[in-house]
Amino acid sequence: MTSLRIRPLLAAACLLATVGSAMAAAQGTHDDGAMLGFSSDNAIAQRQLEQRFDALLDPADQRAWLKQMSSAPNQVGSPHDKANAEFMLAKFREWGWDAHIETFSVLYPTPKKVALELLGAKPYTATLREPAVAGDATSDIRKDSLPPYNVYGGDGDVTAELVYANYGMPDDYKALARRGIDVRGKIVITRYGGGWRGLKPKLAQEHGAVGCLIYSDPSDDGYAQGDVYPKGGWRPAEGVQRGSVADMQLYPGDPLTPGIGSTASAKRLALKDARTILKIPVLPISYADATPLLEALTGPVAPAGWRGALPLTYHVGPGPARVHLTVESDWSRKPIYDVIAKLKGSTAPDQWIVRGNHHDGWMFGAWDPLAGNVALLAEAKAIGGLVKQGWRPQRTLVYASWDGEEPGLLGSTEWAETHAKELQAKAVLYVNSDTNGRGFLDAEGSHSLQHLVNQVADGVTDPETRVSVRERLRAHMLVDGTRKDAKPEAKAIAKLAEAGGDVPIGALGSGSDYSAFLEHLGIASLNLGFGGEDDNGGIYHSRYDSFDHYVRFGDPTFEYGVALSRVAGHIVLRSADASVLPMRFGDFSSTLDRYVGELHKLVDSTRKDTAQQHRLLDMHAFSLDADPARPLAPPARDSDVPAIDLAPLDRAAKQLGQSAQAFQLAYARRASTGFNLPAPQQRQLNQLMGRMEQALTNPDGLPGRPWFKHMIYAPGMLTGYGVKTVPGVREAIEARRWDEANRYAVITARVLDGYRVQLDRLTTLLDK
Repeated sequence: MTSLRIRPLLAAACLLATVGSAMAAAQGTHDDGAMLGFSSDNAIAQRQLEQRFDALLDPADQRAWLKQMSSAPNQVGSPHDKANAEFMLAKFREWGWDAHIETFSVLYPTPKKVALELLGAKPYTATLREPAVAGDATSDIRKDSLPPYNVYGGDGDVTAELVYANYGMPDDYKALARRGIDVRGKIVITRYGGGWRGLKPKLAQEHGAVGCLIYSDPSDDGYAQGDVYPKGGWRPAEGVQRGSVADMQLYPGDPLTPGIGSTASAKRLALKDARTILKIPVLPISYADATPLLEALTGPVAPAGWRGALPLTYHVGPGPARVHLTVESDWSRKPIYDVIAKLKGSTAPDQWIVRGNHHDGWMFGAWDPLAGNVALLAEAKAIGGLVKQGWRPQRTLVYASWDGEEPGLLGSTEWAETHAKELQAKAVLYVNSDTNGRGFLDAEGSHSLQHLVNQVADGVTDPETRVSVRERLRAHMLVDGTRKDAKPEAKAIAKLAEAGGDVPIGALGSGSDYSAFLEHLGIASLNLGFGGEDDNGGIYHSRYDSFDHYVRFGDPTFEYGVALSRVAGHIVLRSADASVLPMRFGDFSSTLDRYVGELHKLVDSTRKDTAQQHRLLDMHAFSLDADPARPLAPPARDSDVPAIDLAPLDRAAKQLGQSAQAFQLAYARRASTGFNLPAPQQRQLNQLMGRMEQALTNPDGLPGRPWFKHMIYAPGMLTGYGVKTVPGVREAIEARRWDEANRYAVITARVLDGYRVQLDRLTTLLDK
């Protein structure tokens, strides 16, 4: 599981030549202003500390750790998963950290029987097995490995006609309905992509299907993208993407303990009452196993956008192909092992900087997640080296290697829920990583941290181009935004990047371990990683995510592993030692202005599109346009768009902007004097700053999913990992729940007002 976006290759040699001088001038400089949170004298000492930290990073360490930790199946409950936790525990202690393993007991179903067969004139029994690959030393290991499966789907033994539903997203079901195709009582087959995997069986279930198959089409991650493994990095015909299908948009973590930690004494729901577990059987399959099934379908030819790269004509069905699907699971609880290591702060021990990455995989997990996990270990070793040299962090550092992320963010969620009160009192920052590869920095998170990320990224050199990772990212954003097929989002990002200064960071949705910290507890968070030039996407969650694959097609020199350690490590070190926490709230305010502007555009475009659809329906345009030989009914009539009152948000955003400006002026005045504050005043200032993100939460949470309490960032109910900003309002508009949109405009504005009041308190403290 990962939220790292797989970026396209940067075809930008001409752009780099054009702006190379500007990039060279920016390399290694800190001309965004003084180092955030430090006096000028302390900033010099901090850069010297970071240089000493960098000197302790060795790519050979990361290579050796990755080889060892990915040498056997590494899923929850496997012996190697526990062995990896014990290996890391010993390493943390060797490096001088106070470390322990914290264990939770979680519901983790594993397959007892999975089977799939095509019935009829050309019967076929699916292999449901990934064979060994030449040159991959671990691909033939079967001991302790599980067959491909989707965790938290239902058990079942069903036989039914098959229907092809493209990516299985809401618009795909609308397209089926227009063709008169009903999936009730059918088994749906969808392809991976277009949306999070867990939405595919959820929507199939909601539409009445009795089972769901999910296959990897070569157009998305197989031979249409490049040579397949082992010749190239992409998914071979028998490769299967495992993964969770829990309804994590309701809540992540153990399905039986929503909102509380899965300790031994925790009160658990009955299995039948767990809302995030599906009722229908679900199975992932390879495109080799999917081909005979798709070939057996008749019915309408699939729309152009539904056709993948398999050498067949894609039909929708239903039938006449009938398939028999069996999934039977062991629904017992299993232990997970979180490795928690601490270095107590010298002057502010009750403020915590938390750094995390998970260590469990679906099989060997070299790329996802161990490439990120070994970067975290390298940081911990280097920080231990600094301590041996006599340095001590001012704030407490907490380094965590989570277990159980792949099934549903189990380890991080259960730990965060167990320690919720202490974390909300002490944690001021959570820094996450997950996968890591070769290419461009991907940084997402709380926008009060945007300037910190930029300052750090400006001081880290890209291993390939030798410019800063920030300026290489800027070039990538500019090129992406000027492509002929660039999406509006890419164009908007390019415009922001072109202005110079800071490049924008993305907003966080879900898909990795930051979710409980940011969206449940309201702790400012970041997610970091490199990628876009590696060919790891094709072996995502398969047997072939191995050490041998990674050293050929991931980060062969582990230089980007070191770059990740430098970016994340410098953020941790600066946050630990800054006199004033390195946050800039004006960046959040300006980003919020953008989000509110997007909501206005969404209302206007929805109203315009609705009026256009009504005109076309009233003049029978859809019926007249349809081919009589291929019946296609008009779309269902959309509801009228009433008045949507975004004025409360406009007012709240404007007032916040004024308060943010006042804070920045007060901050600049204090920075010019070296943050010379009395100790009690400085402690109070940092305590308030550390809790600013919590002011963006609402105790009642989002509509229908109270676990998600952040009113600005949340995963979308129909996007899965993808973020929805100002989600209470945005999702209500998109779902045409007009009263809810107006209600959450008021609720969100009230939350923003509380955030502004707290910001004004900070300004008053600075002005004393």
